[in-house]
Amino acid sequence: MIGFDPLYLVFLAPAMLLGFWAQSRIQSAYARASQIPASSGWTGAEAARHLLDCQGLTQIPVEPVAGTLSDHYDPEHRVLRLSEGVYGSHSVAALGIAAHEVGHAYQHAQNDAMLSLRNAIVPLANIGSGMGWLLMMIGFVLAMAHSRMGGPVVYIGIAVFSFTVLFQVVNLPVEFDASSRARRVLLEQRLVEPNEDLIVGDVLGAAAWTYVAATLTSVSQVLYFLMRAVALTGNGSEDNRG
Repeated sequence: MIGFDPLYLVFLAPAMLLGFWAQSRIQSAYARASQIPASSGWTGAEAARHLLDCQGLTQIPVEPVAGTLSDHYDPEHRVLRLSEGVYGSHSVAALGIAAHEVGHAYQHAQNDAMLSLRNAIVPLANIGSGMGWLLMMIGFVLAMAHSRMGGPVVYIGIAVFSFTVLFQVVNLPVEFDASSRARRVLLEQRLVEPNEDLIVGDVLGAAAWTYVAATLTSVSQVLYFLMRAVALTGNGSEDNRG
């Protein structure tokens, strides 16, 4: 039956709880580190520019972007964008986040295999996040109407939605590697001191947990719908058509 299923919450509860905790942790870590000025005195934008230039990536501009924690590296246009709270800030948090995005630029310049795979999956994941849900719902409706097409359509929907899960799984090592690069290069260039590196690690580590939570959520959703699909096709509901 289409509608609210308490079992859905059972499947998603661990991921939801982890997600709430991760969001709380990143907000707390970011707020705390944003109040601590880096001893080097560099801003997030200055640090990003310097770190890019050190690797010969002088052609990549560093631009401000609206929003909070909206920082990202755009591999298609080869632009590094920093949020308002990072671009002009002298805080340890700003340097850590800026260096993390520079880490993605390094990955792109070096043709990192995992980053290339992630970027290749993005279009499929975008389709899967919308089309997968639609196909699954259509499949369940068809099954309720005793159509033989119900089960196959549900499974196709799950397969399409799984591209979203694949993206999340591949994204994890990409993000972890960018954070590792960020901490290493900040210390190498003496933009942060060892005691400040611990604060950077706290911020980037908290951010990493949000990616873990997103991955767990997607995996839990696939497992739930697989369970529903198996129950649908295994209970004989599509037999004995009238």
